[in-house]
Amino acid sequence: MFQLRSQAEHGVLLPQASSPPETAEEEQDLLDGKIVLGCGCVAQAVLSRGRHGGIITINTGLSLAIVMAIYVAGGVSGKALSSIDAFLSFAGGKLLVVGENATAHIFATYPAPYLSLVNAFADQVVATMFLLIVIFAIFDSRNLGVPKGLQPIVIGFLIVVISSSLGMNSGCAMNPARDLSPRLFTALAGWGFEVFTAGNNFWWIPVVGPFVGAMAGGLIYVLVIEIHHPDPNPDCKEEQPEDKPEKHELNVLM
Repeated sequence: MFQLRSQAEHGVLLPQASSPPETAEEEQDLLDGKIVLGCGCVAQAVLSRGRHGGIITINTGLSLAIVMAIYVAGGVSGKALSSIDAFLSFAGGKLLVVGENATAHIFATYPAPYLSLVNAFADQVVATMFLLIVIFAIFDSRNLGVPKGLQPIVIGFLIVVISSSLGMNSGCAMNPARDLSPRLFTALAGWGFEVFTAGNNFWWIPVVGPFVGAMAGGLIYVLVIEIHHPDPNPDCKEEQPEDKPEKHELNVLM
């Protein structure tokens, strides 16, 4: 059975086997590195008005930033965000939350004009639910599983798929840490507290929705898949690790 906890450095909610906890400093370093790289992909597309990026580069760049954050377990050195002059020039000297020249959505997610709060909440729940179902399968040693060391890459592809499918609605935050921290930054850095009132007070949706979706996804996987795994036979002598073939080796043989 997996222990479920929020991994800020991954940008997603991950099931984790018992392991020594990381320090808060390491988690913050990884979170900052992921946000800097991910927001850089969005900033390039927004500030160039689509000439040097689009939805594909945003989805791919953000996902690969998460993959890099997972691989770099020791922490990512923080780097300064792009110069504020770029934002001021782009928005005519103003830091805007909504409108054609808005730049706040480089950092946090905001709903499309057609999206109601109910549909936005459902969007976050469904996206995070699918994310957790697949991640549980990736780390489930009694399922097909993924070879050790390749899990981050598979998770990256998973996020690309979900973001490409549902990202048009509100950006697919799928993690409160990915959205709330940058939103607080923009509120204090010049965009003002309109970042919380925009979209009919949308800010709480990417905070609460992923929690509900994560619980739903974990529960669905446990009820539909995990409890149906055959129980290990206690009478059989456990194989030694060196004699037990890895699951991916069995797949290759078959």
